[in-house]
Amino acid sequence: MEPRITGFDYRRVTVADGVALNVAVGGSGSPVVLLHGFPQTHLMWRHVAADLAADHTVICPDLRGYGGSGKPAETDGSVYAKRTMAADIVALARALGHERFALAGHDRGALVAVRAGLDHPGAVTHLASLDVLPTLDMWDVLHGTSAAVGFHLYLMAQPPGLPETLIGAAPDAFFGHFLDIWAREPEAIPAEFRAAYLRASRAAVVSIVADYRASATVDVAHDRADREAGRRLRMPVTVLQQDWGAALGFDAAALWKAWAPDLVHSSVALGHFMAEEAPAEVVEALRSLLDR
Repeated sequence: MEPRITGFDYRRVTVADGVALNVAVGGSGSPVVLLHGFPQTHLMWRHVAADLAADHTVICPDLRGYGGSGKPAETDGSVYAKRTMAADIVALARALGHERFALAGHDRGALVAVRAGLDHPGAVTHLASLDVLPTLDMWDVLHGTSAAVGFHLYLMAQPPGLPETLIGAAPDAFFGHFLDIWAREPEAIPAEFRAAYLRASRAAVVSIVADYRASATVDVAHDRADREAGRRLRMPVTVLQQDWGAALGFDAAALWKAWAPDLVHSSVALGHFMAEEAPAEVVEALRSLLDR
């Protein structure tokens, strides 16, 4: 049996034609939606979700293409566009009875959260991003040999065929590589959860690649159009981020400020998987955000 978030109810919720999301729901009170990153599932939020559920309704879905959620075929670039994935989350919240909700995302989930905030400002009351840059800025800051840290971004940006074949030939080695090198505290991801992440990723190679491919194509176009139109995140925004700028030569806070005027940005001495490695610090940041 797959591990679960203790005390949460599980259900499948249809959010689009032929697409249902696997979602864990717990607690009561004002709603908070938590979106996972790569190469993980909703389980990465288990500690944070349990704390927030004391006074919030906490909603933890697997994103389209990940975990136990639907994995539609990539018939065109829009299927895994962050715009489409963000619409999934708004539809999910509405199906659960919430027109407005706070939204926090880690890694890939943060990209979906940002797109939801830009496309659905009336639905997202507060927004948090953990350890990622907005898509357009991410591509802009990667250059020269320092871009080797993001080799997976370039691999999965390739046309259908090659990346799926290469990753599918050794999925545990590929996905496990990131679980290993991005964790500052490896014991924060116990063997049971590591195995669950690898099983889920192994079964989702094609859709995970499609998600990343969209971030090198249609997602960039959407971000660029928003930047040119001067569109920004209207809600309070909190960002927790490792100090990538020191290594890659950019000012992360300034990049975020261009998108989010009401911003609290913190560089933190944590690993990438901060919701598992330092849940108390993440909870404190989210609760401070919700008080704004």
